Amino acid sequence: MDGERGATALGFAAAIVVLGVVFWIVGIDKTVQALRSASLPIALLVVPVAVCWLTMWGMALHTVLRALGTPVSAPTAVLVFVSAMFANNVTPFGQAGGEPLSALLISESADTEYETGLAAIASVDALHFVPSIGLATLGLGYIAVQTVTLGRNLLLAAGAVAVLATAVPLAAFLGWRYRYELEAAVVRVLTPVIRGVGSLVPGREPIEPAVIERRIEGFFEAIDRVAASRRTIITALGFSLAGWVSLAGALWVATYAVGVTVPFAAVMVVVPIGSIAGVTPLPGGLGGIEAAFAALLVATTGIPGSTAFAAVFIHRAATYWLSTITGGGIAAAIWTQRSQKRRANSE
Repeated sequence: MDGERGATALGFAAAIVVLGVVFWIVGIDKTVQALRSASLPIALLVVPVAVCWLTMWGMALHTVLRALGTPVSAPTAVLVFVSAMFANNVTPFGQAGGEPLSALLISESADTEYETGLAAIASVDALHFVPSIGLATLGLGYIAVQTVTLGRNLLLAAGAVAVLATAVPLAAFLGWRYRYELEAAVVRVLTPVIRGVGSLVPGREPIEPAVIERRIEGFFEAIDRVAASRRTIITALGFSLAGWVSLAGALWVATYAVGVTVPFAAVMVVVPIGSIAGVTPLPGGLGGIEAAFAALLVATTGIPGSTAFAAVFIHRAATYWLSTITGGGIAAAIWTQRSQKRRANSE
């Protein structure tokens, strides 16, 4: 635990350095001036829009959990998703780093197996790719029609969209086509790793290979159940799309708060493409996402870098810090309830 706290502290320190560098590049005085001149009532509107985003993606999790036979109420699913966002925001590599902790929070709240919780959050994260690529493609198409020439950053963004539009469906097809071979490979690779880690835990015997294989099979079976339900996929994609639109809308409101009006198509490009920076080894992509958002805003709208970064600062205050602080409180409550339950069972 001390090592994990140290890694988290180091990650936040690195994120602060990155943010400081971005501040210096765009101009600290100009950015502070843009923030001071921002309309507070309009800036505060970013919060309810961000809440709408969290609610929509929480409903996507609710839809997937119902398909897995572990129904929870919609409000509970939303709260659990917010706690999962906390896990993503305090671990490096974004969703990839936070999924193990998110799965634990989901399994505890939904009273289900860990592998089911992992399958649920993995399914939701995978489904988010489809509408994000669609929104970015529509936004780039609109900008391309309205612009004579695309700048270097926009060309890079278009290339990223093209790569994702090709790679994600191909990976999904190959993963589904060879899912049984993939399952067998995962069992072979993870079994010795899990047993090795288990042998290091004092007072506990290493987990039996049959138990590990059964749990991995449970994860893949849960993924199969989600993939086999067309209604679940369509409903979850609808909630995911609504969440992406809300997330883009939050950035649009933030730019309006600092005194500029940008085409909504621009934020449709900025948010999904810039969010790729969340895979950086920074907690929740902190620093990297801000830099990507600001650069893409300048490239798509032509507004000054200081104004763009001020808008991104307001946007991330509502989307990153709100979900981190609120989700941390929810996660702490889930963990406390878990400890009390274990204590009661032991007595």
